Amino acid sequence: MNKKILGVLAFDQVKQKIAQYIVTAQGKEALEKLVPSSEEQVITAWLSETQDALKVQRLRGGIPVPKIENIRPQMKRIEIGADLNGIELAQVARVLSTTQELKRFFDDLTDSEIEFGRLYHWEEQLVSLPTLNRRLKEAIDEDGRVTDEASPALRGIRQSIRRAEQTIRETLDNIVRGGNAKYLSDTIVTMRNDRYVIPVKQEYRGVFGGVVHDQSSSGQTLFIEPKQVVEQNNRLRQHQIAERDEITRILAELSAELVPYQKEILHNAYVIGQFDFMNAKARFGKEMNAIVPQINRENHVVFKQARHPLIDQEKVVPNDIQIGQDYQAIVITGPNTGGKTITLKTLGLLQIMGQAGLPILAEEESQMGIFTEIFADIGDEQSIEQSLSTFSSHMTTIVDVLDKVNEQSLVLFDELGAGTDPQEGAALAIAILDDLGAKSAYVMATTHYPELKVYGYNRANTINASMEFDVDTLSPTYRLLIGVPGRSNAFAISKRLGLSTGIIDQAKQIMDGESQDLNEMIADLENRRKMTETEYLEIRHYVKEAQDLHKELQNAYGYFFEEREKELAKARKQANQIVEEAKESSEKIIADIRKMQLAGGQTKV
Repeated sequence: MNKKILGVLAFDQVKQKIAQYIVTAQGKEALEKLVPSSEEQVITAWLSETQDALKVQRLRGGIPVPKIENIRPQMKRIEIGADLNGIELAQVARVLSTTQELKRFFDDLTDSEIEFGRLYHWEEQLVSLPTLNRRLKEAIDEDGRVTDEASPALRGIRQSIRRAEQTIRETLDNIVRGGNAKYLSDTIVTMRNDRYVIPVKQEYRGVFGGVVHDQSSSGQTLFIEPKQVVEQNNRLRQHQIAERDEITRILAELSAELVPYQKEILHNAYVIGQFDFMNAKARFGKEMNAIVPQINRENHVVFKQARHPLIDQEKVVPNDIQIGQDYQAIVITGPNTGGKTITLKTLGLLQIMGQAGLPILAEEESQMGIFTEIFADIGDEQSIEQSLSTFSSHMTTIVDVLDKVNEQSLVLFDELGAGTDPQEGAALAIAILDDLGAKSAYVMATTHYPELKVYGYNRANTINASMEFDVDTLSPTYRLLIGVPGRSNAFAISKRLGLSTGIIDQAKQIMDGESQDLNEMIADLENRRKMTETEYLEIRHYVKEAQDLHKELQNAYGYFFEEREKELAKARKQANQIVEEAKESSEKIIADIRKMQLAGGQTKV
């Protein structure tokens, strides 16, 4: 599927919405590489993973994946014999500790007998390295600092540093207190050039002796290391150098310990990234109230109450969109601004989202097909470089589509035949649709040409549709009406706006008789459809109530069965305990009797 189509249908914008839930570099990479597939096995696996992730989201709040950086550069450096610094080792350690946590998490899910389609497949690929994980955890903290536990030598050196610092501070505290305070700009101990110093007034620089390390911007204060602590500061510096050397040795040692496990660590990071990606899909699905569609092996598309993911979900109007079972082509006619283009984009976008393994915005039991190619000519794709007109630009795209299309293709045309003489444009639109029908392609096309209003009535596997318009409010409702061609509503709108009845009647007389009859027929179809839809909605409401009740009964039965098993297990445990207690009691009684018998026998003797 080419990138242009993904751009036209705003697939990248959907990925951007998912990206806000990604927390690892590897997960971000997985999302960036994501493109729709046309292989059923791949799509099935992806959708199964998404379903699993939604299940974990519901039961456990998601898979526990923390923020993890890209560790490939670190592994490359280790491969060539370089040593990692503390921060880099902490990043690797985070991969190892996350691996351990995920192993425990999935062990808990297994113990709870929670079944998944694909998650355990990924969990099995994680390689636990407990010894290495423990070593890194002891030696490096989360901020990349080498801890005292990294080696006995480092612990000893740091103890010496703390003692030396304490001695220096005590010495300097004694200097700045009492009578010496008058020589100081402030009675504090501070640092300059990694040496402990005190702030001395310029005029008293000779009182304390020692080394001047710095001065204030005004020159009135000198930061002096008194002679009493020069040797102590020297010893402290020696300890600090020893600390630095020991840390360097430890970092080299830890880096070397990673070398045999480079492959396992990198693969663990990759798997963690996949879990992060699944998490993001699930969180997106939960936020958008999306579902995982079923794959229809006959390539029928049944999107129930489909919604476009990039429209405000408080305002978007859901529509049932079906293609493939009863008809392979839908021609949406009627005026612009009624939502025709959005309906077109919704079908295309939800289909490629499904083929990318993403949850789609529709109701449960919605079904998707699998198309090898999805073609779309939507909006003004005029090429400035080639100086093509709008019509020429669209026709160039259409010619390319007609050359490549087959029975496994979904074709989306917006305002087919527009941009030229209306009569010729309508004729071209009909001929193009006929050619696509002959090639058994799946087609949704929009047009405002009246000549196509009856196209679906005399073509096999084709149906007309329109977008509903509320004459009372003079505004579109954005609801798709399958089986009802579009009409202009010009007379009804004009009447609502106050145009005289005489003018409207005269216009109707001037209008072609067949066109007027067609509009009346369409109006009658709309009324009949509204009545049918009202009945359908009532039936669907009752069916949903029945399904909800059935689900409640199933849950109640499951809860009852589970509680019964718990109570039986509890009763068995209590019974066994009573038996054990009785057994112990009887053994004690028997032992007491034997003691009494023995005691009695001895007395008798």
